[in-house]
Amino acid sequence: MKTYFIGWWNVENLFDVFDSQDRPEWLQKQLEEELEGWTGEVLDKKIRQLSSIIVKMNNGRGPDILGVCEIENENVMKKLAVKVEEGLNHRSYDVVHHDTKDQRGIDVAFIYDREKFRAGEPFSHVVLKRNATRDIFQVNFECLENNQKIVLLGNHWPSRRGGELHSEPYRIIAAETLSYWLERIPEKIGDEDISVLIMGDFNDEPFNRSITDYALGTNCKEKVINARNPRLYNLMYKFLGEGIGTHYFSNSPNLLDQFLVNKNMINDAGAFQVAAKGGEYDVRIEMFAEMKSGGDYPAPIRFARPSSDWYNENGYSDHYPISIRVKG
Repeated sequence: MKTYFIGWWNVENLFDVFDSQDRPEWLQKQLEEELEGWTGEVLDKKIRQLSSIIVKMNNGRGPDILGVCEIENENVMKKLAVKVEEGLNHRSYDVVHHDTKDQRGIDVAFIYDREKFRAGEPFSHVVLKRNATRDIFQVNFECLENNQKIVLLGNHWPSRRGGELHSEPYRIIAAETLSYWLERIPEKIGDEDISVLIMGDFNDEPFNRSITDYALGTNCKEKVINARNPRLYNLMYKFLGEGIGTHYFSNSPNLLDQFLVNKNMINDAGAFQVAAKGGEYDVRIEMFAEMKSGGDYPAPIRFARPSSDWYNENGYSDHYPISIRVKG
């Protein structure tokens, strides 16, 4: 079996330029103040900063697949993929993206090495929230080396704006949407043993109700393997208590970005399995030194926007990337 490197990163507001022709009029009006000063030069700098981190992933070999969120459109995704490819002399990246009705125009997408994987028809699962939010984005990838499939679902659940408890019902709706489709994916694909990898910025921690009670995520491997309904094994629990997170708020680390897998990825039934290293699953928070702010709380250095008080053209994102290795 070969090993593949899959990453996830909330790249923090990777918008197209201020007056982009690809942006609908309603969204341009909505983002008018937020995107003030977001020029082509600023966009290019942001992409250079992001790509400088992505090319370091996988010991300098770059990811085989990278899921991202907070990107506006296919145009900026392709710019990012091209820049990453320029930094690596052995990759041929393509992108898969779908525009959604999110109020800020930000979406979920994937960059993938087209010499290793083929992207099947994408599915965009609408989260029926009162106000439009990001869809759950599903892509069935086929590995060109073994002709086996792995299903990836990218998530960017509603934020905690307005307070964690006030906004929690929206994330529960997203969790229920995810669970609904997890019930049906094996039937749709025609394979009860299909490997399914869920990734995303869930805006909740592994122990929050949206994850545990509604997405059915747990750190108990036996529960996942023996359950009749599609429980998920949450691979991020090992980071709890280590004083690190993927996102920091008020000097507190939060594990908002997570990988969860179905039972077929941990019970040897699926074509793809979570790889292990040193006796535990090979999952990481990619905290590269140049991304970390100083002090006792190593929050990532933000890039933000020129219209923001946090603007820093030498920054990256307000989230750290995460990575997983899978065997297939």
